[in-house]
Amino acid sequence: MIVNFLRRCWQAIPSGIVCLAVIFALFGYIASVMGTPNMLNTIMKTAHDLLLNTVFYLMGICVITGALGRLFVEFGVVNLLEKMLRPLMRPLFNLPGVASLGAVMTFLSDNPAIISLSQDKRFSSYFKKYQFISLTNFGTAFGMGLLVIVFMVGQGFYYEPFIGLFGAFVGCIVSTRLMQRAILKSYPQYAEENACNETIVVEVEHKEEKTLFLRILNSLLDGGRTGVDIGIAIIPGVLIISTLVMILTFGPGTDGYTGAAYQGVEALPWLANKVDFIFRWLFGFTDPHLVAFPITALGAVGAALGLVPNFLTEGWIDGNAIAVFTAIGMCWSGYLSTHTAMLDSLGYRELTSKAILSHTVGGLVAGVTAHWLYILVSLF
Repeated sequence: MIVNFLRRCWQAIPSGIVCLAVIFALFGYIASVMGTPNMLNTIMKTAHDLLLNTVFYLMGICVITGALGRLFVEFGVVNLLEKMLRPLMRPLFNLPGVASLGAVMTFLSDNPAIISLSQDKRFSSYFKKYQFISLTNFGTAFGMGLLVIVFMVGQGFYYEPFIGLFGAFVGCIVSTRLMQRAILKSYPQYAEENACNETIVVEVEHKEEKTLFLRILNSLLDGGRTGVDIGIAIIPGVLIISTLVMILTFGPGTDGYTGAAYQGVEALPWLANKVDFIFRWLFGFTDPHLVAFPITALGAVGAALGLVPNFLTEGWIDGNAIAVFTAIGMCWSGYLSTHTAMLDSLGYRELTSKAILSHTVGGLVAGVTAHWLYILVSLF
């Protein structure tokens, strides 16, 4: 009775008022600690520094990995990897062998690559409906994987990112299987229905013969152009999300609040300290500031990567944190901002909440797996 009354009262409040209340409460709190001029200066300087020193660095990696990925496609490396991974699909993920192509493509690019594949009738004809829908979780778990690993290696960590890759692999199994189970529980008929019932007409495509030099040049340039697109796409996430998270993560400078970049109110570490034993046991985090990475990775993995250089400067990161960051960053890879659009494009928007819940669990499992595997490896 009381719950229904409160729900009706909440629904009666215009959404604009709620939005304004949240914004004023958040920035009012920050301004009360830092001072309004310092807060505004810190926001602008942090965003500017992130743009110059993080976004352009990530964009450079995107261009290189994009070119490399397109080169792999052109010269059959992707097909080779797909054939090697195909035997793992059915026993581990309960997916047909062709799904391995989706894992490779999203690993080399980003989450939406699985959608472009799913629009291909020949590809989708291999799947039952419940398997086809679970591609959202399966593909997301490997999104931007090459970028994440190359970035971590560039920070001076060489084997830890590959421990994280294994963790993301385990998290993907959990997420995909949970999603399939949730789908079948709500729609048992999807177990037998085919994802594509249309007749597939195979067209013979006549390709113009190109020289080896032109094939290499076109692959590098086209892939690099795709990398630029990805680099531009991560700018809003890095500048907006990372700036806000950093203000909530870092504290004042040695001279107090001066309006310099990367100052803040340390709200997230304060909250993390209250449940520090949870993050220490699950992920082995030695500093409460590190919780900012998984929180940011929920919305954008590019933005989460933007936190790492400053964490290194502060001395908060060790090899275990890199392994866990890689696992969570790959497995979640901004799924909160992509799952809705991905399922909408597949035509199953009503299953978004199930996909998000399954992937949340998968990401946590990925982080825990990476942490304990790192401990095991460290013993040798």
